[in-house]
Amino acid sequence: MSDGADVSPEQQAVEQTLVDTVVASFDACEDPRLKEVMVSLTRHLHAFIRDVRLTEEEWGAAIAFLTAAGHITDDVRQEFILLSDTLGASMQTININNAAYADATEATVFGPFFVEDSPAIELGGDMAFGAPGEPCWVVGTVTDTDGKPLVGAKIEVWEADEDGLYDVQRDAGARAARAHLFTDAEGGYRFWGLTPTPYPIPDDGPVGKMLAAVGRSPLRASHLHFMVTHEGCRTLVTHIFPEGDPIGWKDTVFGVKESLIKKFERQAAGTPTPDGRSLDGTWSKVRFDIVLAPAGA
Repeated sequence: MSDGADVSPEQQAVEQTLVDTVVASFDACEDPRLKEVMVSLTRHLHAFIRDVRLTEEEWGAAIAFLTAAGHITDDVRQEFILLSDTLGASMQTININNAAYADATEATVFGPFFVEDSPAIELGGDMAFGAPGEPCWVVGTVTDTDGKPLVGAKIEVWEADEDGLYDVQRDAGARAARAHLFTDAEGGYRFWGLTPTPYPIPDDGPVGKMLAAVGRSPLRASHLHFMVTHEGCRTLVTHIFPEGDPIGWKDTVFGVKESLIKKFERQAAGTPTPDGRSLDGTWSKVRFDIVLAPAGA
């Protein structure tokens, strides 16, 4: 990385003139927010190029990388979200847009595998729909920051199976290990899911090659996704992470937060389940009480 000390004043003037010219090209923009974003983007992009003294070959490689990311992206695979995630840009955007408010549950990354048409389940239902993995009983409440139960809050849940795959990675039309349900009159919810396990993000594309080139693992910490909505509240997108996870803070998308690490208690085979379900092997249970911030917080 260069500090610019070896760049002559004349060369610096040429480069700065270009920056100023590009910035001035946005003067006629009538949308003040768009102008602010484009001017800042231009200044930071040119500062990066000048800072590292980007070569034409490196510029070409970057264009090829972005082109490859576009080619591999489809309705169920979003390579640009993976890129944003692995550079910490997704998590930073979440931090900025979900500022701490009272004791509201913290948000984390959305991820590339949410789909709109998840099946509905009743309270206590099974969102696995046959996906392989150890059963997990998930229970909790949804309240506002004053402690008031939020009746009818919509909870979307989704996760990878024990093989590290989401349903859409197996079959674009499949729906398993994802569902939605609504809280009861006390703001409570409960359902059967799968005990989360670590898995790699899709690493057969340009983002995977980038991670390999810089010596980083593609593994995500074990997690279960939630998206929770209720009228008058800020939408919450978050995960919960098992205590003692082998990946934990090495999560490749930087999504782990201390408050979201929960104790998943493994139960021996034959241990009675909360709802009387008969299970052949081990299972786990976890409690996750959710607090929603007010809209606009």
